[in-house]
Parts: sequence; structure tokens; C-alpha cells
Amino acid sequence: MLARQGLGSAPLLAQPLLQLARRLSQWATVDPQKLSASNPAACLNLVAGSWQPSRESRQLPDPLTGEPFIAVPHTQPDEIAPFVKSLKAVPKTGLHNPLKNPGRYLLYGDVSFKVAAEMRKPEVEDFFARLIQRVAPKSYAQALGEVRVTRKFYENFGGDQVRFLARGFTNPGDHPGQTSSGNRWPYGPVALITPFNFPLEIPALQLMGALYMGNKPLLHVDQRVSIVAEQLLRLLQHCGMPAADVDLLHGPGTTMGATMREAQPRSTLFTGSQRVAERLALETHGKVFLEDAGFDWKIMGPDVAHLDYVAWQCDQDAYACSGQKCSAQSMLFAHSNWVKAGLLERMAALASTRKLADLTVGPVLSWSTEAMLGHAQRLLKIPGAKILFGGKPLTGHSIPSVYGAVQPTAVFVPLAEALKPEHFEAVTTEVFGPFQVVTEWSDGQLPLVLEACERMTNHLTAAVVSNDINFVQHVLANTVNGTTYAGIRARTTGAPQNHWFGPAGDPRGAGIGTPEAIRMVWSCHREVITDFGPVPPSSALAQS
Repeated sequence: MLARQGLGSAPLLAQPLLQLARRLSQWATVDPQKLSASNPAACLNLVAGSWQPSRESRQLPDPLTGEPFIAVPHTQPDEIAPFVKSLKAVPKTGLHNPLKNPGRYLLYGDVSFKVAAEMRKPEVEDFFARLIQRVAPKSYAQALGEVRVTRKFYENFGGDQVRFLARGFTNPGDHPGQTSSGNRWPYGPVALITPFNFPLEIPALQLMGALYMGNKPLLHVDQRVSIVAEQLLRLLQHCGMPAADVDLLHGPGTTMGATMREAQPRSTLFTGSQRVAERLALETHGKVFLEDAGFDWKIMGPDVAHLDYVAWQCDQDAYACSGQKCSAQSMLFAHSNWVKAGLLERMAALASTRKLADLTVGPVLSWSTEAMLGHAQRLLKIPGAKILFGGKPLTGHSIPSVYGAVQPTAVFVPLAEALKPEHFEAVTTEVFGPFQVVTEWSDGQLPLVLEACERMTNHLTAAVVSNDINFVQHVLANTVNGTTYAGIRARTTGAPQNHWFGPAGDPRGAGIGTPEAIRMVWSCHREVITDFGPVPPSSALAQS
């Protein structure tokens, strides 16, 4: 299976204590096909600048074969003391701020420049792409795209760009000698929790935002993919990042939760499920930024154009990375003109070309096969619902049963039925896999489509596919999704290295990728009013 997928020579770091003075092209690697329970890749925690094992390790199953291939620290709550001590040692003023250690802004501009240069090396780029494929299987093109987006982010913040993130402003005061200035101030000790689906991009972009603004983050990544974050940290250290600037905690979420309760980080960024996000919001007393569930919609306008391209984009949005993107197309509102033109048939044809051999469809890490097919059956109980395509398990594979494996699936639900209270919750349940709901609307029914968008609870990404500017503006004016693409090339999925990416409509909503996102999530406003005189004469003073 691995050889057929082109993964047989995928490099995966086996030695946790590498001599990082060597060029990355000389890093020791092993053939993943030879990894086993007796010869696994081994990860380590990072705390206070030191790489450390935990008392227990968890053997992770290969998501394609079920065989053990990575040993990850299974850190337990009784082992968190060093992490708590490390985070508590960070002052509220951070490791740097506009008035303290400003040279560190330049340091991180230099680190970013060096990391980008390393990631331009073909062997380093390929290393990370193959590593991503091994732990979160997706096509090589999708994995490589993740690496390149991350590299471009580092390029964006090389040189003086980190310093510019801390740019403030001044206002004149009331009298001579007084000036009011606004400053971007770090939180100090912070926490960062990221999911499995983008094991390099999300940790890298949010981690660097925290570091750029002067914070010390405690990083926790889903155990199934945390080896990627570990290798990123080793690369950052190789490129000049002080080893003690970040702590990495491998282990279950319960251990990270215990650490946070003890260490009390002053802010937390969480990307992941809505259920965990809401619990974190309570446990942190609201000191959290969230990028949680994304039931993302696409509305097709009445004007039909570039049918083949639009069908291709719909397929990419719904099924690339096996639908395991928080921006994946969850619900398609297709105008009847698109349906008559054959959009759904073209989507079905494209979906049928996806196969496990090249990982254009693959394991689903958070939904089982039974759960996804069970949800399809739940939808099929709605009057008028039907399977458009898919709806069956993948065959001829050795994916472990703990993971899901289903064909790219689309379930049609009539718009009027979807809006009924007894059906709406099922229709708008996010399935984090190759699964979408499709409905059809016609002239005069746009208010119903907008009602559906209004009633949804998550507002991450969306698309309005139309060249009709009046239609586009009307839909945009009456919806709230934080990242919304508009125009005939509109999509729901897109790389956030060149634009803001995040939800809207929730004051806890996080952002990623841009200077604005970094400032909002990883710094706060501090106003400093300087007032040096001259002091007025005593005769001018009066009681009030």
C-alpha cells in the first residue's frame, strides 16, 4: 500500500536528539515502511529549553495500515510540574515588549528569514510534505501546499516585519510635555492548542504570532500529528530560536487541561472542536480565542458560467484532504440553473476519480466509517432526501477501524425540509470528512437560503459564486462568515498566508495569517501617557 502511494521513501525523523548544527539535508531519516513497534520514531517533550521523555509512551497506529510507527510521550497529570513552573516563570510583561528587550523583535525577524530559506530547499520541503502525509494522510499536492503556505508566512515576517507588528500610535496631550501613546503589549505566559488536520501550518502560524509579540507559549498539538510540530521546533532552534522560548507538551488533552489549570496562562488560542472550545471558554473564564467548528456554506447564484471550473472547485472544497478542513464545503445551495446545467453530475464524476492510491481520499481521523454512514442514514429519513453520490465505505484497504474510510459523499435534502426545526440540526451537523449536504433553490427562494445561513451557529468560511455584483452584495450584506469568498471563482477553502482567516460574529473569534490577526490574538492594547512638564506655577493651581 505505501509503495503504491509513493510514500515508501518518505523521510521521517527517527532520532530525537539530532545534531542540528548539520545542514538539514544531512538529517538522519528512516524508511517509514521499516518502522515498527520495536523500531518506532520517538518524540520528546520540550520544557524550559530541554528535550525530555515522559514516563509512558503511546504507540500511534499508522493511519494507513494500523501498524505502530511512532512513539509519543503520553505525559500524565502527575508529570506537569516542570511545565507549570516554566510557564509561571514568565512575567506578565512577556519576554519582550516595545520597552523591554526590543532586540528580540529583530531576532525573530532573522529566525523567520532563516526558516524560510531552509524551507526553500527541495529536500526540506519534501521532508515536511512527506511527514504530513504519514500522520495526516492527504495527497502530496495538498501536503506540499501546506508546507509552501507556511514557508511564505515565514517569508512575510522576515527582516523588520516582526518589529513592525508592534507598531503603536501617539496622540498629542492636553498641555506641553504630555503625549498619549498606544502600545501592543504581550500577555506573557500563553497556551496554544491545535488540531490534527494541518499539523504544520496551524501550529507554525499561531506559534510564531505568539513569539513575535513577546509571549512564551505552551504548545499542545493533537498526539496523532505532534511529531510534525516537534520537527518544526527543532528547525526553529536550528535557525536561532532560543530553546527556552517555547514549551511543547505531547500527551492527552486531559494533561494539557491540568497544566493550564495549574499554570493559568493569561491567554489561550484554541483551534478544534466546538465542544472543547466551549469548555475551554468556561475553564479559562473567557480568556481564550477560538477558531472552532466550521459548517461552511456555498451559495450558487442564478448566473451560470465556467461550469467545469466551478464543479472542480466544489469538488476541491468538499473533498480535498478527505474533507478534513475547517473550511471544507459543508452545504451547497445550488440555484436550479446550475442543477439544470449539470453541475451535480460533474461533481459526481470528479468525486469518482478520487482514490486511496494517491490519497486524494483517505483516512478520516475524527469520524469513524460507521458514524459517517450513520449520519447519512439520519439525513435520508428526511422526506425527499437522497444520496447523490458516494454513501459507501472504501474497500480494499487496511485503514484501522478507529479511523473512517468512506467514498466522497453528497446527500441531497430539499430546502423546505432542511429548514424545518426537526431537521435543521441534522442538516447542519459538521461531518469532518468527505461529506456534504446539497440543496436546490430557485428564483424567489433566496430569503429561505439566507434564513438558513442566519440560523447556523458557526460562521467561519463561505462562498458566493456569481458574477452578478448586485446578487453578491445582497448575500454579503445579509451574512456574517468571517472569511467569505465572492465571485465566479469563489471557494470555501483557501490558504491564509495572504489574507485574514477566522470566524466572525463571536467576540472570542480568532484570526490567523496576517499582521492584523497576530496583533489581535497575541497582544493587547496598553496606553502610556507621558507627562514631563513644564509644571505650572503654584499660583495657577486651584482646588477643585
